[in-house]
Amino acid sequence: MSQEELVYLNGQLIPANQASIAIYDAAVVLGATLTDMERTFNHQIFQLDQHIERFYRSCKFARIEPAESKSETQKIIEELVKHNSQFLRPGQELGCIQFISPGEFRAYAGAAGQNKEMRPTFCIHTFPLPFSIWRHFYTEGAHVVTPSIRHVPPECIDPKIKCRSRMHWWLADKETHLVDPKAVSLCLDLQGNVAETSGSNFLMYKAGTIWSPTSRNILPGVSSQFLRQLAVEMGINWIEKDFQVYDVINAEEAFLASTPYCVAPVTKINGLPINNGEIGPVFKALIELWGKRVELDLEEQILRS
Repeated sequence: MSQEELVYLNGQLIPANQASIAIYDAAVVLGATLTDMERTFNHQIFQLDQHIERFYRSCKFARIEPAESKSETQKIIEELVKHNSQFLRPGQELGCIQFISPGEFRAYAGAAGQNKEMRPTFCIHTFPLPFSIWRHFYTEGAHVVTPSIRHVPPECIDPKIKCRSRMHWWLADKETHLVDPKAVSLCLDLQGNVAETSGSNFLMYKAGTIWSPTSRNILPGVSSQFLRQLAVEMGINWIEKDFQVYDVINAEEAFLASTPYCVAPVTKINGLPINNGEIGPVFKALIELWGKRVELDLEEQILRS
């Protein structure tokens, strides 16, 4: 086995510094790419089955069929994580990405080229999770800002597929960061309902209940679903419903749920404090219980990074 970091690309394990895709790949020409991501705890992959199932559901919907079966993909991921973990420093963890595109166009013409024989480009790679960029979430809480850019309606692209066609998020972040360079863009739908951020589900807590936007409007998050299980254990209700910025401003707490950092507190929206603007007890209880499940102090892992 190689003594350098490896990447899986189109049927082969190769050194990471040799991995590349063509400039005329559909991922580049059309932005047509499906993806998913897992992370490790103590170098062990968390909820791999759920992430693979979601990835293959996205592939089926987009009519992009991986040559690899689900079980083959699982074995590749496990092998890559085991191998690449040896290059981590103490306290580091891996993120693991899968992405697939329809493949390479024979002519640099996109869909206009009418290419009928295309082989999907399938890549799996890992990277050390950059915990330090989320440290401020756990010292002061996240600040979410609702930009003028709206969430792509489900009538256009079903949000249940995880894809990388993300120009609207790029524009949203550019606008949000004029308000606060560290803020997270929280897009609203066309009716003004809270939807999601570019990399996390948004949740709020009020009167013993966690509120989630409706599943019609968001990517079903693996981390969010795990939080739901933890909430049930804690005796906290969970509902899916439309809600607006008004409701978030008047909530007791709010959270971001995402694979890399699990759950983070939100203490401000559009510059206004949520409740007293401090990190709340429900967040503390949720991240503590999550940490017990994976035998790690998750908050400490990020704070010491």
